[in-house]
Amino acid sequence: MSTAHTHTHTDAHAHGNHGHHGHHGHHHGPASFDRAFAVGIGLNMAFVVAEVVFGIRAHSLALTADAGHNLGDVLGLGLAWAGSMLARARPTERRTYGLRRFSILAALGNAGFLLIAVGAIAVEAVHRLQHPEPVSTGMVMVVALVGIVINVGTAIGFMAGRADDLNIRGAYVHMLGDAAASAGVVVAGLVIAATGWFWLDPAVSLLLIALITIGSWSLLRDSFNLALDAVPQGIDPVEVRQYLMSLAGVTEVHDLHIWGLSTTHVALTAHLVLPEKGDTDALLADACQVLRARFKIDHATMQIERGTEAHPCALAPADVV
Repeated sequence: MSTAHTHTHTDAHAHGNHGHHGHHGHHHGPASFDRAFAVGIGLNMAFVVAEVVFGIRAHSLALTADAGHNLGDVLGLGLAWAGSMLARARPTERRTYGLRRFSILAALGNAGFLLIAVGAIAVEAVHRLQHPEPVSTGMVMVVALVGIVINVGTAIGFMAGRADDLNIRGAYVHMLGDAAASAGVVVAGLVIAATGWFWLDPAVSLLLIALITIGSWSLLRDSFNLALDAVPQGIDPVEVRQYLMSLAGVTEVHDLHIWGLSTTHVALTAHLVLPEKGDTDALLADACQVLRARFKIDHATMQIERGTEAHPCALAPADVV
């Protein structure tokens, strides 16, 4: 009769200690980005109000439209902050992994919202190319310069976590994209003031839209894949399988799954076939340690099977999930 032994490696980061976990094995700055989110939302909301007020005073459709875009960014930051906080919630009887996955949903929603906002700006830019309108360049440039300072300052607050948390990266990309857009507005304003080429404003907008879309595409792809339980970027499932197969006494590995519990935590489940009895506790403890150190998989659960013909594993075939 086959025997089964399960072992779960306790996740030391279960309650939000994001500061010491990542995909490169070094320290990554603040464990919590709550302050960065609060400052970013406050500054950007104030900037939205300023853009609306000065946009109306300067009769600038560009500033008013940009206010709508930045309002979308405030909502995006709020969504990312909610994802970051909910990801630290403790597990419950019903939600045994806590609310970590919300950070993945927040990153996906953030990327989608960004592309929708970019699409809306593109439509307006095409319209303005066909029907150029006068722009009050002085006031527009001053407000855009303020926007650069606010957005770069906000982006710096998220810099420490951008490489290891997809949710934080979403906020970071958002802010840098806005800073670039504001820079484009300043440059366009200078040229328009010198030449009177009002068509340059929507032309620069289209160029910036292309750059923002390229920059946000990887965020959309990675968050979409994580939402579908794909193997996270930076982890080679073939290498993981080869490592598990190299464990002493292991003759087969099946039902191997690697997925993101959140934008910062990775889980693994697998069945290991060990025909010979041995110290399985030591084997599993060592395997969990290597999986964490080498592959950044911090929540591993492995089942030991003897592989007897009398009790075949129903999950052994590769096409069975």
